[in-house]
Amino acid sequence: MKKQQFTITGMTCSACSARVEKAVAKVDGTKDVSVNLLTNSMQLEYDEAKTSVPAIIKAVVDAGYGASVKGKQAAAKAAPQEDPVKKSIAEMKHRLVWSIAFLLPTMYISMHGLFEKLFGLPVPQIVSEVFDGPQNAIVFAFSQFLLVLPIMYLNRRYYIAGFRNLFRGAPNMDSLVGMGSMAAALFGAFAIFRMGWGFGHGDMALVQEYSTNLYFESAGMIVTLITVGKYLEARAKGQTSKALEKLMDLAPKQACVVRGGVEQTIPAEELVAGDEIVMRPGERIPADGVVLSGTTSVDESAITGEPIPVEKQAGDKVTSATINKQGSIHFRAERVGEDTTISQIIRLVDEASASKAPIARTADKIAGIFVPAVITIAVIAGGVWLAMGASVEFAFSIAICILVISCPCALGLATPVAIMVGTGKGAENGILIKSGEALEIAQSVDTVVMDKTGTITEGRPEVTVIVTADGIAEQQLLSIAAGLEQGSEHPLAEAVMTAARERGIAPKAMTDFKALFGRGVEAEADGHVYAAGND
Repeated sequence: MKKQQFTITGMTCSACSARVEKAVAKVDGTKDVSVNLLTNSMQLEYDEAKTSVPAIIKAVVDAGYGASVKGKQAAAKAAPQEDPVKKSIAEMKHRLVWSIAFLLPTMYISMHGLFEKLFGLPVPQIVSEVFDGPQNAIVFAFSQFLLVLPIMYLNRRYYIAGFRNLFRGAPNMDSLVGMGSMAAALFGAFAIFRMGWGFGHGDMALVQEYSTNLYFESAGMIVTLITVGKYLEARAKGQTSKALEKLMDLAPKQACVVRGGVEQTIPAEELVAGDEIVMRPGERIPADGVVLSGTTSVDESAITGEPIPVEKQAGDKVTSATINKQGSIHFRAERVGEDTTISQIIRLVDEASASKAPIARTADKIAGIFVPAVITIAVIAGGVWLAMGASVEFAFSIAICILVISCPCALGLATPVAIMVGTGKGAENGILIKSGEALEIAQSVDTVVMDKTGTITEGRPEVTVIVTADGIAEQQLLSIAAGLEQGSEHPLAEAVMTAARERGIAPKAMTDFKALFGRGVEAEADGHVYAAGND
């Protein structure tokens, strides 16, 4: 079985992800299909003897959505592309700002009388003269109609996607939103025609009746509120993707290799196994490999969590994304590109944020049948009220209310948002979570076993106790130690210097300083040789 990730386009709600999941699961040879609405991704396992990537993509396209192998589409484009997450946030913000800008005056025109009764807000005379009373009914209604049109245009994707999926027999959350909003707007337009009829035939009672049964503000409010939710969702996605970006930044973009006896700098993705790579102090290691020559100390805290640099010499292994601290080495690359340790960690975090917890699968199953059920209930409710003798307007308002308040986007979004934020914050703090299932199981953990000190310490060494020989004062020992360590960048040296600084002790002046690889440091003062290091 081969594991594969896809990018899915065109999904707008959990009913969409459930539909894609169901369509792909029907393809013979697929297993463990998981579609994530928040990351617009799908991961699955498939038997290459029974199916193929084109067959899987065709199943998604036939369901009404787009699909491509994750990473392939971007790689095929020569020009740098705008970050889709940032683009989505900017687009959502633009829609939201302008929707609110048109919604506020619509709400005020529609409800200024109610605002006066409930909150005591005085109504300006010009507003009363233009909008109040049966004689102004057409102006009152048509002003709202003109203001709500831009809101509907800005949020037209709800209508396009919603009705398209409805006609395909696969209604989703957008179908509920689009139907509710469009129905409210169309009824308002119908009310304007009825009021015009009333004026033309001197039937002011008809004008009065329809002027109090306008739903233009509801048509604008529905899509604006949904856009608020979508904007918050996009921001959550953007915040979490930063954790992956930070992980990706650990992998160096370039590498210095020796090819044909000549040193040359190449992009890290062009490295091949067997390349001889030159590392100088301060550089990040671009691949996993074995040291050929030279000695150095390597900061492996990004991978292991251990703050103390590890000494490396010929024959020792080095790991991608770790930092070469002091010496210069040549090493042979053994694992490059997506096979390196840091790439595997990035892939693990990416898969975890795109995976589903068992509770999320349950929510998606409910969402998949929820939308058609709500539409059916709305139609039945409206029909029952009509059969009981209620007016068309009342029955229609009941149906609209059911469509609007039953949009359970949170049902499909809450769990994937929680998983994505959880795995993202974990990665930000050096905690890698294998999957959504592991995250759900974690709530029942009652015992934690740590395998190394780097997991539970602060990530940097600190002087906690000073033990001196007989006849040596603590201040004297710390002054000598600080004098030895003041020329070193080693974390232990920094800990000694910090301890001396906090106690106000000046480092002893030293000469002939030497760094002894793998052992420590040595220097002279007042005719004595001082050394600090290991046994």
